[in-house]
Amino acid sequence: QVQLVESGGGLVQPGGSLRLSCGASGLSFSIYVITWYRQAAGKERELVASIAIRDGSTNYADSVKGRFTISRDNAKNTVYLQMNSLKPEDTAVYYCNAKFSGILRTSNYWGQGTQVTVSS
Repeated sequence: QVQLVESGGGLVQPGGSLRLSCGASGLSFSIYVITWYRQAAGKERELVASIAIRDGSTNYADSVKGRFTISRDNAKNTVYLQMNSLKPEDTAVYYCNAKFSGILRTSNYWGQGTQVTVSS
């Protein structure tokens, strides 16, 4: 049974930092691309950052470049999202997604989400 478990969300003041974690189990971690998405109230879900576990290549939304960093710990099957210089517009539920696209099959899994609130 595949599980993605997010943690690390909370309330932080503007300019502050948080580190989100996405722990994966029940899958072959190294073949997946792990992506953080977020969804603010009344808005569509948007991509924040992604990392290919196999080679560590990363991708970021323009809105978070220079402020957020995605990284992985293969030994712990965990992906992190370090969020610095947080802004009120970063407030959202953050979701972890694991996706594998192969010739014969595609696998796609979601975590339950963790709330991040940036407010003074």
